[in-house]
Amino acid sequence: MKTGQELYKKAKKLIPGGTMLLSKRPEMFLPEHWPAYYSKAKGCHVWDLDGNKYTDMCIMGIGTNILGYGNEEIDSAVKRVVDNGNMSTLNCPEEVYLAEKLVTEICPWADMVRFARSGGEANAMAIRIARAASGKDKVAVCGYHGWHDWYLATNLGNDDGLKEHLLPGLDPLGVPKNLKGATVPFMFNDFDEITNIVENHDIGVIKMEVQRNMPPKEGYLEHVRALANKHNIVLIFDECTSGFRDNLGPIFNNYGVIPDMTVFGKTIANGYALTAVVGTQAVMEAAQNTFISSTFWTERIGPTAALKTIEVMEKLAPWEQITDNGNYMSSKWQDLADAFDLEINRFGIPSLSGFSFISNSALEYKTFITQETLKQGYLGSTLFYSSLAHDKNMIDEYANMLEPIFETISACEVGKKDITKLLDGPVCHGGFKRLN
Repeated sequence: MKTGQELYKKAKKLIPGGTMLLSKRPEMFLPEHWPAYYSKAKGCHVWDLDGNKYTDMCIMGIGTNILGYGNEEIDSAVKRVVDNGNMSTLNCPEEVYLAEKLVTEICPWADMVRFARSGGEANAMAIRIARAASGKDKVAVCGYHGWHDWYLATNLGNDDGLKEHLLPGLDPLGVPKNLKGATVPFMFNDFDEITNIVENHDIGVIKMEVQRNMPPKEGYLEHVRALANKHNIVLIFDECTSGFRDNLGPIFNNYGVIPDMTVFGKTIANGYALTAVVGTQAVMEAAQNTFISSTFWTERIGPTAALKTIEVMEKLAPWEQITDNGNYMSSKWQDLADAFDLEINRFGIPSLSGFSFISNSALEYKTFITQETLKQGYLGSTLFYSSLAHDKNMIDEYANMLEPIFETISACEVGKKDITKLLDGPVCHGGFKRLN
């Protein structure tokens, strides 16, 4: 742990923000004590720079590894690519095979695909194509879709920070102010708000996550689809986080509503860098009329890993186990809360489960959980991103270890103990809220 924290101190002088991803900053977990860096990851275990082994009962690579860290079939396919060459003057054939797989089997409503290597750039690509297809600039948006200007323009709504738009952790500093009004946010499951936005703005694109913290209300997605049809709007369902977690493909398969485009990321290549924008020919052909191009979108590892990941998923149907794991963990949290008279709010797709304490000391309690579980050899939090490497016995052991932690939190909540005196360092950061 010491080596990781020392390296992180150096990183903060060399890298703005210390890390490349906000969600991996040690301050989001356990300031001054989080291991920060890993030397090895396998299954659901992570080793830090001092050789300490932890069981990851937390966010599993930010939700990328539902087949577990270091899946041997996928890694073997990638090693063959390394042996044969990852980059060339010519194109890799795997991108064609992957595109065909996506539009013929996984998204048979679609016709064409463009690939990228990160969720943010895939979402930006989707917006560019959709604007080109619709001929209109304004985007109505719900959910989290990355860091690019088109999205952070959502937060150019007032001079007093970001309070109006419910994304208080995403500062639009550096986003051109003339983009104000280009992206209009709407709240999830609010029929009237999206209707009013569409009818009172010249919206060209509706972009939303189908399900994250809660499922769509009955008829809501159908309502959005009908609005898009009526007003010639391109409808995009962002499945960067939700894709391949509930079935072999997008979670919107569960609801029978089809978009014009969808975006896959995270789980499609089990930790390797590959994202995909999938859509109908009528919309995707617009990519020919604008400029979308990048050298490293042509490397071979990403599509190779994605092809093998999908093949493994077809054999193992991981969504069944990861959903069961997530529901089981969530029930354990509730059992512990009930046993110690604590109020919690549970949320998320089952395989992306989470909870928060309903308390003025919620962040202190979250920090305490991470602190105490780390001492017991776990990367723990108030989140649990499930993988095939987890099982119920592991969850039982983890829940048993949480029991005295919840008991202590209960004592703090009724004033018998002081949580601030139980923390070994600063309180964790709160992150940012989402529109859904």
